[in-house]
Amino acid sequence: MSRLFPICSLTLALAGAISPAAAQSVPSASQRAEPAPLPLGRATSGTVPRGDTARFAIRADSAGVVRLTLGQTPAKVVARLMSPKNAPVRGVTSKARGHETLQIITNETGVYQLQLFAADSTGGAFTVTLQANERLSRDPNKLVAQLLAPWDRRDGPGAAVAAWRGGRTLYAKAFGMANLGYDIPFTATTPTNIGSTSKQFTAFAVMLLVEDGKLTLDDDVRKHIPELPDLGQTVTVRHLLTHTSGYRELYNSLSLTGRRLDESDYVGREEFIPLVQRQPALQNAPGTEFNYNNTAFGLAAMIVARVSKSPFEQFMAERVFRPIGMLHTQVRADVREPVKGATVGYSRGDNGAWRDLGDLGGSMGAGGIYTTLADLQRWAEHLLNPRVGSKGSIAQMMTPYTLNDGKSTGYGFGLFADTQGPQKRVHHGGADVSHRSMLAIYPDLGAGITVQSNDGAFDSNIAFRLAEAFFPELAVKPAVSTAFNAATWDVKKFDEFAGRYALDANPAFVLNFTRAGDTLFTQATGQGKLRIAPTSDTSFAVQGVAASVEFMRDAAKKVIGATLVQGGARQRATRLAANAAPAAPWAPTAAELGRMAGRYYSEELETFWELFMHNGKLMVRQRRLGEGALTATTKDTFNGMSPLGPFTMTLERDRAGQVIGFYAGNSRSRDIRFERVR
Repeated sequence: MSRLFPICSLTLALAGAISPAAAQSVPSASQRAEPAPLPLGRATSGTVPRGDTARFAIRADSAGVVRLTLGQTPAKVVARLMSPKNAPVRGVTSKARGHETLQIITNETGVYQLQLFAADSTGGAFTVTLQANERLSRDPNKLVAQLLAPWDRRDGPGAAVAAWRGGRTLYAKAFGMANLGYDIPFTATTPTNIGSTSKQFTAFAVMLLVEDGKLTLDDDVRKHIPELPDLGQTVTVRHLLTHTSGYRELYNSLSLTGRRLDESDYVGREEFIPLVQRQPALQNAPGTEFNYNNTAFGLAAMIVARVSKSPFEQFMAERVFRPIGMLHTQVRADVREPVKGATVGYSRGDNGAWRDLGDLGGSMGAGGIYTTLADLQRWAEHLLNPRVGSKGSIAQMMTPYTLNDGKSTGYGFGLFADTQGPQKRVHHGGADVSHRSMLAIYPDLGAGITVQSNDGAFDSNIAFRLAEAFFPELAVKPAVSTAFNAATWDVKKFDEFAGRYALDANPAFVLNFTRAGDTLFTQATGQGKLRIAPTSDTSFAVQGVAASVEFMRDAAKKVIGATLVQGGARQRATRLAANAAPAAPWAPTAAELGRMAGRYYSEELETFWELFMHNGKLMVRQRRLGEGALTATTKDTFNGMSPLGPFTMTLERDRAGQVIGFYAGNSRSRDIRFERVR
């Protein structure tokens, strides 16, 4: 399931983020000595006093891989890697247990600088080792080993990769551990949780019932689930499968109640229908907006069960998995039921210890499938040459849905559909609490690739880079015989992309793209600038974050939007008109903020939020989420950050201008009303 930290809406916060206090401790240029070369393969130890910085130089080529490890330390030490143009690339903070790995793919030739400084006022000791500094291999097998080296370990979770073409397996191998408690390695045959990659299976199950004549895509959802309320407009089965229903998103909604999904709080399937029943209105008219939605696929699985008169997991086993030959695949209907031989998902705690947090509850239909590399290959090959279901149904699944205004969502039924280089691509990523996956299929090549991991920090988009190595056709542009070269790309071409883009699912979240000389940046609402680097003529990787941006054109080749890709999910953003000036900033006085303080209750979510003043700032507190500062953005609007990600809050006033409530939301569940109760 797609998520942020790891459940909620997308953000561009720096991975391994450096706190403002720590960043301020970096000495000025006049205080710095020349950085010492960091030797390859030999541990370097030292201490970094408060307010000082240890600096090391690493000379690297473009299209290379640099990998460092930061040893465990009693005090937190921050490692930050700077590009040859002195832009931050990535950062990581040491932990009291285990070691931290910092790995980057270099995009330019020159001297990269490693900066080490204390994350608190006490200073600290450090041990850092340059494990690798080498060119990326053109041999796909060696490239896998290079990029997955951080997961090739006996003391941490692992990852697995498989690639195939024309019915032949080109590569299938796993790295690291499947179960740390019992010292069990991750193997190519280990079943693992694929999260939202499961959605295509749910869509396929629906299509089988359509072929059986037992339902249609244009059926009113309430025909099959009459308990759902009439919210004024018809929501169809098609709307569920295309993320255009207008229903609240379950996990994002629950995160606003203080449900700590990142701490294994329980979620039951019995919560889907009541969530929609309490919703006062649709978030959007059906078919008018793409809003990635786990609620919809949970309801779709219920429809499959009700129409087929068999439990969803049984239907999938009997009608899909066994006939296709996926004998090592199952739906985990209840997160408390064991999956024999499966991976355990792990995330790092603040002290560096690996934690087993389990799977998301209630995910069946939206996620919840455990499978193997070989079974996913069988599934992908089946989609290209079906033995179950029809080619017509699968073609519908792979065809992007068109919104009511004529815009394409880039998403069919449980599958994203786009291109990579000149080749068609269908794909879907997945992220449960501590599992990650990606399945990408290239229909015209008869090829595909999948990556899986039981590390919550794994970036599953690595599949696309590996695919280019296994399938050279992906890197070839029409009428061009060489792969994209970032070093020779004319940065002035970026000017046609520069501008502001608002997320369709959350228009208050704006990405601003700018160029300063040869350096390219993006800046999200309420966040600092981050550097981006070109990966093709229209796509850019965000430095220091497992995220990328792809720009879109209309038929006239005009740039009209962008897609933010992060954590296996894709969020579309529409370009704002050049003459659409940003809304005027709002700077309420302390007295104005003080009049907003009070206790607020959401009947829909059955939860309280409290606003209060502290040191002249307006703060928000929720029983499980803790407290944090609110940042005023535009008139009557605030941004905030919870342990599960960012949220927005818009005030509601009466005729006298008094604050009587507010509407809160994140990118997938929004406009949830909180009424002032005191």
